[in-house]
Order: sequence, then structure tokens, then C-alpha cells
Amino acid sequence: MHDFCFTIPYGLLLVIGGVIGYLRKKSVNSLAGGAGTGFLLLVAGYLSLKAFEKRKNSYVALVLETVCAAVLTFVMGQRYLETSKIMPAGFLAGLSALMTGFYIYKIATGGNHFAAKAE
Repeated sequence: MHDFCFTIPYGLLLVIGGVIGYLRKKSVNSLAGGAGTGFLLLVAGYLSLKAFEKRKNSYVALVLETVCAAVLTFVMGQRYLETSKIMPAGFLAGLSALMTGFYIYKIATGGNHFAAKAE
């Protein structure tokens, strides 16, 4: 599975969550953290997709995805430990931990792999 297949929906989820947090609680932190990180992930996913279309890997995108997911794992994990609230802190900490593991796996295995061209 290619990194952009998960990164783009993950980024959209964060953007939507940040906007919902802002609309419901007027939380500027939610908007900046969720939508900001989600936007960075969408950009990284787009870069990775465009590189994949050229049969290349975008290691810049992969590193950006990994850093965003790792930071979210830490921040939302801390928030979950403080509040014990599953939504959104526990859910995002768990999802971000899974995504961090996936991105580390992609880095360790050399990024996206390409099928051999049929002749």
C-alpha cells in the first residue's frame, strides 16, 4: 500500500476535526492544530502522489508525514493521559501512532514500490 493512500484521508480527517472543534467549542487551538497539521499532511500526500505518478519516491513527503504523525501521537497522547477522554484525544493518539508506525515501515522498506512494466 502506498503512503498517499492513507495520508490524504488522514489529513482530511484532521482538517474536518479541527474545523468541527472550532465550530463547536470556538477552540482556535483545535483549528490551528487539526486543520494546520491536516493541511501539511494533505500537501505531503499530494507530493507523494505526484512523485508516484512519475515512478519516483518523495522522501521529503514521507519524512513530513512521519514527523506530523509522531508529533500528533505525542501531543494527543499527553492530552489523553491528562483527561482520559477517548474523543478526540485517545482516538487521534491511537490513529497517529498507527500512522507513525506505517510511515516508519515505508521509510525502512524504501518508500513506495512500483510494479514492473509489462512489455
